[in-house]
Amino acid sequence: MKIKTTEFIVFDVETTGLSPVDGDRIIEIAAMKVRGLQVVDRFHSFVNPKRSIPVEATRINLITEEMVAGAPFAEEILPGIIEFVAGGCVAGHNVRFDLGFLCYELSLAGRRLKEETPAIDTLKMAKELLPYLSSYKLSYLARSLGLAVGETHRAMADVEITVQVMLRLIEMAEEQNLGDVGKFLAQFGVEKPSFKFVQASQSSLF
Repeated sequence: MKIKTTEFIVFDVETTGLSPVDGDRIIEIAAMKVRGLQVVDRFHSFVNPKRSIPVEATRINLITEEMVAGAPFAEEILPGIIEFVAGGCVAGHNVRFDLGFLCYELSLAGRRLKEETPAIDTLKMAKELLPYLSSYKLSYLARSLGLAVGETHRAMADVEITVQVMLRLIEMAEEQNLGDVGKFLAQFGVEKPSFKFVQASQSSLF
């Protein structure tokens, strides 16, 4: 099967910090479903983290506590991502960071992505296909590929840029005979973080 026929779910999260196991939480999540190299669906929501948002995080993503105050809690909204992903391949830029948060928050709700769900990283793709770049930040990478960059560090904006970058990199991969799904996943795939179900007594970490 060719990679261009694969269904991808490109997603991104904005968070209160860098470590879910230390108490940081998702405050925004966005995803776009790409089928046949075309966007066919999208998902977006703010998430109430049940904790304060550090000033440092707000400086980066411009998300305030007022913006998430009326948003659904993670256990209410994130399990819907499992259905949104369905049998697709998840993707993102430095995707293990986003997967780490998603998988941890799902574990708090006693849920997880299917074991067989593959994941690819556009950061890994870029480093292998464009080894000469001086930076692999998403905005720099996009501009290097001739793509327009507007707002960044917001979930849907970053997803939209990542989708464009991924499609360009898929073209490059096909030119290097990596268009077969097996070869593509072997070259650019990453392992998903694994978290055991977190007991209800620990849910205060939300």
